[in-house]
Amino acid sequence: MYTRLLANCYQNTFHSYRYQSAKLASYSTSQHCRRYPFSLLHFKFQKTSTNMKLSATLLLSALASASAFLAAPGNLAFTTASTSSRDSSLSVTVETKPLGIPGTAELDKPWKELGFEFRPTKSNLRVTYKNGQWGEPELCESEFISLHMGATALHYGQACFEGLKAFTHEDGSVHVFRPSENAKRLQSSCERTLMPVVPHDVFLNAVNEVVRDNIEYVPPYGTGGSLYLRPLLFGSGPRIGLQPADEYTFIIMVIPVGDYYKGGLEPVDGVIITDFDRAAPRGVGNVKVAGNYAADMLPNMRSKEQGFPIGLYLDAATQTCVEEFSTSNFVGIDSVNKKYVTPKSSSVLPSITNKSLMTIAEDEGFTVEARDIPIEEMDTFDEVLAFGTAVVFFPFWSGY
Repeated sequence: MYTRLLANCYQNTFHSYRYQSAKLASYSTSQHCRRYPFSLLHFKFQKTSTNMKLSATLLLSALASASAFLAAPGNLAFTTASTSSRDSSLSVTVETKPLGIPGTAELDKPWKELGFEFRPTKSNLRVTYKNGQWGEPELCESEFISLHMGATALHYGQACFEGLKAFTHEDGSVHVFRPSENAKRLQSSCERTLMPVVPHDVFLNAVNEVVRDNIEYVPPYGTGGSLYLRPLLFGSGPRIGLQPADEYTFIIMVIPVGDYYKGGLEPVDGVIITDFDRAAPRGVGNVKVAGNYAADMLPNMRSKEQGFPIGLYLDAATQTCVEEFSTSNFVGIDSVNKKYVTPKSSSVLPSITNKSLMTIAEDEGFTVEARDIPIEEMDTFDEVLAFGTAVVFFPFWSGY
């Protein structure tokens, strides 16, 4: 028994739009600019055995949901809005620098056959923090970096990263999904690891510039692909004693990607990992630091060797409650009682995708429960899903 998730918002991007009344938005009269002050996000669950469906829509304010890049007729429209309310006012800045056309880059594979792997693009963006201040962003074509052998990232794991995606819409415009939320989460990671916080405007401007420069590498509409952005911050200054670096490097690399797992949204077998822990209580499981993923490599590879593409971790203290998948948040769906259940733990990384879908579920009349989930309760769910930027929405069957 499983639920097929029709993730229109990611496979076909934000394909529907709703204009608000004049009192909520102001528009430029330029004939070259088409802007969508609000994006309508769609998804649907479908339980095949009973044909029960959960279809939902969520109205997300422009910057809180997506930043828009208009790729045709050659101008760029970058929309911003207050994140305090869905009904916030909108301001629009129009730039006249010509852009390319999404999906026109030459790749080694057809757009529909892309997996989730590194692939070279036109450029990456870099900003250096030195002498207590952030420098100017630079677009670099080289895939390599020059790093001091004493860098704190190498010795003490002072590194954190983010993941977000840009999608091409049917009209040729390109939208980045909720970059403001990634900026906030990166700031949290910085604070936990004593790295300088990347200012909100620096992060958003960097996202803007690197997508603009690599617009041809955004997969075309209808291919199911996206441009994956990987912001990375690490200590590049040398320290031999245990202390924060005096220099940091912020990079955003971009990669055109397809499905994280082969088969798209086809369900896969999952395994519950009981002989390893993902994160310790009061540790760094709730921030996106590099070391969290290093700890998962051994159990992750062992699980895959046994035929399980995805692993589920339990809480480290008692091994009785569900916490998180290797790369994604856990969500259980109870369609009969209309419940959307996800773990509440200080060791779980807050997922922006999960956060968005919690709002959708509430709008559709589902009760959202963020709480401890005993392992025995998994049998009561109609479906168990993994949610995250890389995997998007992923159904699976459980195994032991």
